[in-house]
Amino acid sequence: MKKTFTLIEILVVTTIIVLLTSAAAVSYSQFSKSSRDARRKIDLEQVRAALEMYRSNNNTYPVGNWSNLSVLTTTYIQSLPTDPKSTSYKYYYSGTANDYTIGSYLESGGTSCVAAPGCTVNCNYCLGPYGQQ
Repeated sequence: MKKTFTLIEILVVTTIIVLLTSAAAVSYSQFSKSSRDARRKIDLEQVRAALEMYRSNNNTYPVGNWSNLSVLTTTYIQSLPTDPKSTSYKYYYSGTANDYTIGSYLESGGTSCVAAPGCTVNCNYCLGPYGQQ
């Protein structure tokens, strides 16, 4: 007499495998979002440090938007960072001679902030001269 698996046993095992696979996929997705958000925070902190060094030497911040930050790449930062998910998101900057705000969209959430025109809806993480805003 051959012992075979019943249909119920096969369905139970298949269901368990599907549940474990789904849980792993969700965990991986959350981990990916968290790692991209950490990269965004590090990038903005590096830009903030470059802006402070620039102000220390020039007694002013660069005026304008993100494209005006190219003045930092000659001395203060190797290159301007790009968002890890650059097809969907980008960094924002709004600066005057005495103040600035840089911002980004964090996938895992944050508080709404305004870093530049066009960032009113997209930014939920912003930095200024005194840290996070």
